[in-house]
Amino acid sequence: MSELESMLVPLAPLSPAQTVNEVGEILLDREYRRFLCLPVVDRGRPVGAISRDEVQSIFMKMYGRELNGRKPIFSVMNPRPLVVDMDQSLDQVGRYISANIRFPITEDFIITRNGEYVGVGHVVDLLGAMQSRLGRANSELTQACERLKSSRAQLVQSEKMASLGQMVAGVAHEINTPLGYVKNNVGLARDLLDQVGRRLAVCEALLARLVSGEADEAEVEASLAEIAELRENMGVEVASEDIAALFDDTQYGIDQISEIVLNLRDFSRLDQAPVDSVDLNQCFDSALLIARNAIKYKAKVIKQYGAIPKVRCSPSQINQIFLNLLTNAAHAIEGEGRIAVKTYADQRFVHVEVQDTGKGIAEEHLTRIFDPFFTTKPPGEGTGLGLSIAYQIARRHNGHLRVVSKLGLGTKFRLSLPLTEP
Repeated sequence: MSELESMLVPLAPLSPAQTVNEVGEILLDREYRRFLCLPVVDRGRPVGAISRDEVQSIFMKMYGRELNGRKPIFSVMNPRPLVVDMDQSLDQVGRYISANIRFPITEDFIITRNGEYVGVGHVVDLLGAMQSRLGRANSELTQACERLKSSRAQLVQSEKMASLGQMVAGVAHEINTPLGYVKNNVGLARDLLDQVGRRLAVCEALLARLVSGEADEAEVEASLAEIAELRENMGVEVASEDIAALFDDTQYGIDQISEIVLNLRDFSRLDQAPVDSVDLNQCFDSALLIARNAIKYKAKVIKQYGAIPKVRCSPSQINQIFLNLLTNAAHAIEGEGRIAVKTYADQRFVHVEVQDTGKGIAEEHLTRIFDPFFTTKPPGEGTGLGLSIAYQIARRHNGHLRVVSKLGLGTKFRLSLPLTEP
């Protein structure tokens, strides 16, 4: 059963030849009392409708019943009633009724099938059905919105995990280099100390025999020969220098690892408040260290840091923007190039510019560069969410992320964060 058929009332229609007085009597009948108007049908097809208000207005006039009561109703009826077809959808009926109904509402609508009269429908019932449908549509829209939010959150998390994977790979590579020679130096130092230990053990044994007076000439000569052989193989002076150098190199490697870990902590800001006053120059240095593995084989970084005030922001989110801009700049450079970083401030904003000498972005792509899922990278090399997330982070901080680019000349992104707390 259609929604329109569910509100159909098979009301017996009027004939055009019936008089106004007859209609007045009919309107008093219980069956017709709840209708705003009555359909007028001729040979099975609706030709008009006469409203309760129209009949009452005729009877309320002085001598109205005497002058007009015997007139046929086709002379006073509305020749253009609201007529809808049973096969029309509720939306179509709703649009038609709202466009043609008169206010205040004094009529119902006539329902036909293939032009033949089948009954009457109440406008109030139609409004109720449309309100119910609107409620269902609103509920479905709300659920779809929640699903979209959930999907967006999952996609954002996926992009964060992808960035985290790149970051971890770069940090692991940066740590592996000093860790490798720290491990190698520890092995060499152990070998040298083993040799020193063996020679020291022979010297102590010889000394003990000499002190006790139990050593004979042959034992002394054998011990001295062994000491001479160990000394010849290693050399006292060389061993001391090598051990000192090994410990210096090891300390340098440990300092490098410590610096990487500290910068990683500063980059993630896991031990700090979600929002803090930070120096964007320091933030960018942390991002540079994390992205160094992706940059060092592609570009030389040129820093032009200005004397900028601290900004109230979420450091981990701003670092995410910096990391995205740096890795994108590195990916855009074919061969070797440069990445210039500039920071400065005006009366309202602190600005951070990242400019590369990469291949640039086509003009038709610039208007979509911050759209979710838009990417010019080959399939499998980008999600199209990095710049979109960066743009949203900037907006949430009441800031801006803008881009200018020309093919073959490179690209410049500028992040602007307000001096007042967002």
